[in-house]
Amino acid sequence: MTSESPNGSGQVARSQDAKDTLTTRQGHPVVDNQNTRTVGDRGPATLENYQFIEKITHFDRERIPERVVHARGAGAHGYFEAYGAVGDEPVAKYTRAKLFQEKGKRTPLFIRFSTVIHGGTSPETLRDPRGFAVKFYTEDGNWDLVGNNLPVFFIRDAIKFPDVIHSLKPDPVTNIQDPQRIFDFMSLTPEAMHMLTWLFSPRGIPADYRHQEGFGVNTYKWVNAAGETVLVKYHWKPKQGVKSLTQAQANEIQATNFNHATQDLYQAIERGDYPEWELCVQIMEDNDHPELDFDPLDDTKIWPEDQFPLRPVGRMVLNRNPVNYFAEVEQAAFGTGVLVDGLDFSDDKMLVGRTLSYSDTHRYRVGPNYLQLPINRPKREVNTNQRDGQMTYYVDGADSGTNPHVNYEPNSLGGVKQAPRTAPPAEPFVEGRLMRHAIERTSPYKQAGERYRAIEAWERDDLINNLVDNLKQCNREIQ
Repeated sequence: MTSESPNGSGQVARSQDAKDTLTTRQGHPVVDNQNTRTVGDRGPATLENYQFIEKITHFDRERIPERVVHARGAGAHGYFEAYGAVGDEPVAKYTRAKLFQEKGKRTPLFIRFSTVIHGGTSPETLRDPRGFAVKFYTEDGNWDLVGNNLPVFFIRDAIKFPDVIHSLKPDPVTNIQDPQRIFDFMSLTPEAMHMLTWLFSPRGIPADYRHQEGFGVNTYKWVNAAGETVLVKYHWKPKQGVKSLTQAQANEIQATNFNHATQDLYQAIERGDYPEWELCVQIMEDNDHPELDFDPLDDTKIWPEDQFPLRPVGRMVLNRNPVNYFAEVEQAAFGTGVLVDGLDFSDDKMLVGRTLSYSDTHRYRVGPNYLQLPINRPKREVNTNQRDGQMTYYVDGADSGTNPHVNYEPNSLGGVKQAPRTAPPAEPFVEGRLMRHAIERTSPYKQAGERYRAIEAWERDDLINNLVDNLKQCNREIQ
């Protein structure tokens, strides 16, 4: 047997014989994995059953808390390939983000598709928005683009997020989703009407994850090398086309397979039929746009494409399945605040609220060191002064050559220092009275009506049928 020696993973290398041997988590070889330790062959069992206790108590903890929303998910690895332009203009005119600058530049990524409302083992045929979250492992650190398969949302202010989710979740008494609760909330929230025209149309049930669009939903900003900003919205367009299900088709699939979308994605990648999306952006000057009849920061509205055309900036290809679902898909953690240089926030009220909530959720659900997990860790070197906390398994920057005794900044003893600023920051002018106020341009029904008239006749019929099936279960006041 060969001697053990350190390897690149931080573990010790073992001989092939040792690699094939079942061990405890402490590395102790297991010679009997069939029987607990007992007094005689019938027992009783003794308290010092260390092997059994370690095995069963770990089993008891195999599941971390389920996501409150987006619990049901599937994921894949791939890459983003930049076009080096925004339509027919240089991308540098609008953003200095490095991943977009060079034509053909590839950035590795991981994507998680999901349903929103129900639990981790719920059917993938349910009428529900689909999460569309992409983690780009860029040279400047991670960028998370966290969106949905529908371009708008139910509400425009994050203070209402717990309410809209509670209305869509099962009744806290019966544990059954109830249309009366859903439409009670929606009927008293006029801004939700536009989203309902999407959700209760066939788009509310995508055929699978490969044949759906993705949208950033919120309004972001791009920042160029001069510190100038524009407003931007993100759109993912599937090269496979868009396919959806009617309620009757979804019911038929659900009768035999409640994993159909996960299965479809996994099998497509395994056979080399790699899904692909084109990333397009809409760009708007960074101001209030009083000429519009809607607020461009309102996530219940779309930007009309005839005024703000879709402009391609790159493509995404998914070409590798996860090796372990839990380690990669379940523990993957995304956040709207995860932006790289050249990307910035707008004052979108939903975006601001999501940016706090997402990262806070991961610290509770996965732990304060969730960013040390391989699926979440940036590909570039990480040097922070953050230390300790539950499940710390390495020290940020330990291999960088900096003084390990110094975990503060500023310092003169060889610790990490601030990075030099290479471009001016975006510094928007903000002035106003602090208040609790709705935005001025609400217009809850115009785009909902435009959407209804724009879709095909069969889609309008399906939308009405789906609404009627739910509303007939509601009382007259809600109807």
